[in-house]
Amino acid sequence: MTERRRFQTFDDPSHRKGPERAAALRAGLREMRLDGFVVPRADEHQSEYVPANAERLAWLTGFTGSAGTAIVLADSAALFVDGRYTLQAPDQVETGVFTVVPLAEKTPEAWLAEALKPDAVLGYDPWLHTPDGLARLERAAAKAGAALRAVPENPIDAAWAGRPRPPAGAVVPHPPELAGETAEAKLARIRAALAEACCDALVISDPHNLAWAFNLRGADVGHTPLALGYAIVPREGRPGVFLVSPEITAEARAALAPLADLAPRAGFAEALGALARGRVRLDAATAAAALKDLIEAAGGLADVGPDPVTAMKAVKNAAEIAGTRAAHHRDGLAVTRFLAWLDREAASGDLGEIAAVEALEDFRAAGGLLRDVSFPTISGSGPNGAIVHYRVTRATDRTVRTGELFLIDSGAQYADGTTDITRTVAVGEPSPEMRDRFTRVLKGHLAIGRAVFPEGTTGAQIDALARTALWQAGLDFDHGTGHGVGAFLSVHEGPQRIAKTGTVALKPGMILSNEPGYYRAGVYGIRIENLILVEPRAVAGGERSMLGFETLTLAPYDRRLIETALLDADEIACIDAYHARVREALGPDLGDGTRAWLERATAPLA
Repeated sequence: MTERRRFQTFDDPSHRKGPERAAALRAGLREMRLDGFVVPRADEHQSEYVPANAERLAWLTGFTGSAGTAIVLADSAALFVDGRYTLQAPDQVETGVFTVVPLAEKTPEAWLAEALKPDAVLGYDPWLHTPDGLARLERAAAKAGAALRAVPENPIDAAWAGRPRPPAGAVVPHPPELAGETAEAKLARIRAALAEACCDALVISDPHNLAWAFNLRGADVGHTPLALGYAIVPREGRPGVFLVSPEITAEARAALAPLADLAPRAGFAEALGALARGRVRLDAATAAAALKDLIEAAGGLADVGPDPVTAMKAVKNAAEIAGTRAAHHRDGLAVTRFLAWLDREAASGDLGEIAAVEALEDFRAAGGLLRDVSFPTISGSGPNGAIVHYRVTRATDRTVRTGELFLIDSGAQYADGTTDITRTVAVGEPSPEMRDRFTRVLKGHLAIGRAVFPEGTTGAQIDALARTALWQAGLDFDHGTGHGVGAFLSVHEGPQRIAKTGTVALKPGMILSNEPGYYRAGVYGIRIENLILVEPRAVAGGERSMLGFETLTLAPYDRRLIETALLDADEIACIDAYHARVREALGPDLGDGTRAWLERATAPLA
């Protein structure tokens, strides 16, 4: 019997690149008469998860995080990362070549304004920057007395020996019973939005939006079911869909045929130029500056603003919500079986981080309908748990040890929904400090889950609820509290988020994560994450329309880490009610051994 194909690998071929690649890039820049080059972690869609042939930042620097920017000048180079990666980046890059700069301390634009010499020419790839991002670079260059120049070919591609080929995953239709709305109806809504915005056409540059609008799914990007490409939706006339992969199934072609003209990605620029005689909406978040250049060169007007599809996609319909609930029930069974297994195996002292990842994937696969994991599992024991987006490799694999905390952040892509869950568990007896920190994180997690707020409230307005108990102890965490989640799409979906910068109003049907944390560098990390659904909330005697959250995730918290003295009666009742719900929902579908473990794990605190 052959072992099934796994969705994750643990090799890290990009780890710790020496100075040779930076030197090769500098040599290419000299030939192009450039004094520097900007290397964002992006593809032409500004995606978080990119295909292998677009991993230019990892190839150059060794940094494998999902966000970052490198700038290489003739005599200096820097890598800019956010709070998720301030521990990971210095461990992965040669700091003698790249200075790691936290974004909280200095932005790339501020660094450039100081580092660029007068009359220097800084190169950039116009397919890897949005018009707004490019404008910020232009202002920084102007402040230094320097100039920007777009390059027709990215110099990293010329230096990258063995660069992977473009993706060629199968493109399939998303079943109508799971989509909940036909593509015809979605296109009608898009055209109505274009008319309201006085635009003649929309360029869909976000592959997530393309997948949603045309009810397609693909396999061009790891862990996210995307078909890379573009669509042009005119206010009147047939849309055009331009896909990178040639592997379009007969079923997908048949589903698209009544709706749109299908063509290879190579024909997109010409089609855009032929269309662009009027006002064309470009997505401010994902459209490349190159698209604006193409439209304006053809005599059209590039209207840079929000893609209306993004807001439509964020609000799930009844079929998507039903599918998501089913996916979370299935996922809850898998995660609970894993947690019971972990309790047994961790006590042996022989369990490694990779073994835990593989076991959890096996539990999910055994439940059926698993298409992929929704991101590489974060499996961090002890100090590795303090690295917010830690990714275990064969070189870093660490044994789960007694007296430490183990953090596992994982998710799944099922045909009917996307999941994301984090649990932190104690191995052996936790210290009083661990219990204190865990309970403060749990208090913030409960505060978000129990929040009731008026319509129009943004994620930024409730973000502090997740941090208050930590702030009271002089603590905090350096990432957002929650991100949007798709319906068998990306595990990280906008525009909704719970964060200090979350400016979008939350609406019924939106799905978000609820994941406060605490990280003691070099010692342990704590994060607790459930997915939550925004829903209407009736308040007796209330005068305004109110909203709240339904918790979708089903898996127990580690009671051994809960310090009840830090909780009030309502918080204890909330935990007990959630555990009772988990027990009642999952217990009937578990075997005797795991059911008995779940009974103990969800026993009342009070």
